[in-house]
Amino acid sequence: MKPYSGIWPVAPTPFHDDGALDLEGMKRVLDCMIAQGVDGICILANYSEQFLLSDAERETLTRLCLEHVAGRVPVIVTCSHFSTDIVVARARGAAAMGASMIMLMAPYHGALLKGTAQQTHEQFVRAGAAGLPIMVQDAPLSGVDLPAPLLARMAREIEQVKLFKIECAGAADKLRALLAEGGDAIEGPFDGEEGITLLADLDAGATGTMTSALAPDLIGPVLRAHLAGDRAAAAEGYARVLP
Repeated sequence: MKPYSGIWPVAPTPFHDDGALDLEGMKRVLDCMIAQGVDGICILANYSEQFLLSDAERETLTRLCLEHVAGRVPVIVTCSHFSTDIVVARARGAAAMGASMIMLMAPYHGALLKGTAQQTHEQFVRAGAAGLPIMVQDAPLSGVDLPAPLLARMAREIEQVKLFKIECAGAADKLRALLAEGGDAIEGPFDGEEGITLLADLDAGATGTMTSALAPDLIGPVLRAHLAGDRAAAAEGYARVLP
């Protein structure tokens, strides 16, 4: 899987009308995504309604998803939390259940509690003890500034930090800066934010994208055409998914 590439959409979490998890629906979601040709699946992310889930529901979903996918594609489990101890526990739990990797945002809580650069670095070091590759989610939701030099340093100094989902403003410029700073330590530069700037991000050096699960069958061919060197076909395919 190195360098990491492909379309790794985020799976939605279905619920019944009473708010209970729809576990059979979750299985259908996973099967549908795999049938549409995804290269991997991310679970328990923001698009998955992670902030609505109890710890018990998280564990249920993690176990169900990993058992149901059963190695058909790699599964990345989101483990973000302000508390480093909770992040570590989630990462270890994901590893024990067979996850392929984990994804983390910088530590934050609400609008005002934000981890510093050093605290972010320390949290990722400790999460790495679970032994899984880590995708750094550079998302505007956290409000934490993660400059390219910091991300490149994390890639060089933390063995498990391999992938970067860049979905902040100016993503293409940041991807270029990250690749220039980090070089071979950046094993998986990914686009995010629904692929809004997908072509620009691919031109900047992205090797993968993590969108929602709305249209992976349409976005996947765009990515694969670009990676094969056919930008014209990629642009034509991307035009078909524009509003």
